[in-house]
Amino acid sequence: MGSPTLGIARLILYLLWTLLLAPLQALAVALRLGLRRRLPLLYHRGCLWVFDLKLKVIGTPSTERPTLFVANHTSYLDIEVLGALIVGSFVAKTEVAGWPLFGFLAKLQETVFVNRAVRQDAKRQGETLSGRLAAGDSLILFPEGTSSDGNRVLPFKTALFGVASQRINGRPLVVQPVSIAAVTLDGIPLGRELRSLYSWFGDMSLAPHLWQLAKLGGITVVVTFHPPLTTETTGSRKALAETCWRDIRDGVACALAGRAV
Repeated sequence: MGSPTLGIARLILYLLWTLLLAPLQALAVALRLGLRRRLPLLYHRGCLWVFDLKLKVIGTPSTERPTLFVANHTSYLDIEVLGALIVGSFVAKTEVAGWPLFGFLAKLQETVFVNRAVRQDAKRQGETLSGRLAAGDSLILFPEGTSSDGNRVLPFKTALFGVASQRINGRPLVVQPVSIAAVTLDGIPLGRELRSLYSWFGDMSLAPHLWQLAKLGGITVVVTFHPPLTTETTGSRKALAETCWRDIRDGVACALAGRAV
């Protein structure tokens, strides 16, 4: 499926774009320049253009600094999608740090790596997140803990929501739920089976999936920014996680059904 010539051209453009901006980002991070927060926006938007990923955005990202953005997770492409819309750093599992190329790029965006498998690290990881938030860094969290097939939202792991119950710089932390749903390919609705052209989950291999994506036409992704929340409005960490899950679930369902939220 798709054009191999188009796929090769896109992958070459992607590598050239990465080679152009990665050294600039590395310098900005090393010197602690403000550019290090804005340059990833340009990079991710360029990646979306290269792979012809079109975004339909509903709602508005929170401009409060810091904000904890909470989103469903269906693919490594979610990084490009959210990275093109939000000034912030991602929270990712420790394994990502060791991935070829993508691990390096994650470090350049000052990703916070967490080990969900070691419960004893929860306190230390929470302190790391609190420190980043207190410094004014917005963070992007995928609380499902893994990627799904894009047709549903998995239950949330609530441990990292503990940071939301703290007051950051004297104020309750703003948490904004975000729904991501791949809906069309060249204007044609993606069914449950074809949604895997965007979604990357389970034991799928990365290289074949990226190659297939590079050969395809344009995929449209609906991104819905729901009203921001705090634990003061929801009552507790678990209630906050549940409210975020419901908002995101409903946003994905509406997008897949072709309805605006």
